[in-house]
Amino acid sequence: MLKKDLVDKVSSELSMQKQDVSLAVDIILETMVDALVEDRHIELRGFGSFSVRSRKPRSTKNPRTGKIMEIPERKTLHFTMSKSLKEALISETE
Repeated sequence: MLKKDLVDKVSSELSMQKQDVSLAVDIILETMVDALVEDRHIELRGFGSFSVRSRKPRSTKNPRTGKIMEIPERKTLHFTMSKSLKEALISETE
């Protein structure tokens, strides 16, 4: 699903203009990004939670050159789905 699809769906469900819904979606996403940049946890009940995790620095070998490379510590986004979402996905596959 693309952002446009989300805006279209919410717009039709709520009988609102797409411009207003698009602005609301943009504000929500910007707020989420700001919270994650500040290293805060985001929890959306019934959907899941987002958090930032740090990956340790490590050494690895470049498969083309065989040269050892140092990869610095970096942050990654982690998503944990809610129990209700997990159950919905499981029941969908059965």
